[in-house]
Amino acid sequence: MTDKPSDPPVERRTHLREVVLKDAFIITQDGEIGCAVRNQHEHGAELRVAAGAKVPDNFRLRVPLDGATYRAEVRWRKGDRLGIQIHGNFSLKIR
Repeated sequence: MTDKPSDPPVERRTHLREVVLKDAFIITQDGEIGCAVRNQHEHGAELRVAAGAKVPDNFRLRVPLDGATYRAEVRWRKGDRLGIQIHGNFSLKIR
């Protein structure tokens, strides 16, 4: 089955996304890369990064508004956008 150009896009996502705008930081071995969380759900998010930013396939994502750092894996890349899968939640509290 093919979609006609006038048909609306077919939603294939299994998780409802919440549209957000949060500042965040991609933490790599070489430092931090500023980014914005554009939408999120319990298993992932879409990030916007500066054009040309070198983002590794696996990293930690620090979201100050959430008070948390997440382990993340890039699932797709398109221009300045990244789709990531979240693999866990780390507390930012120092013990």
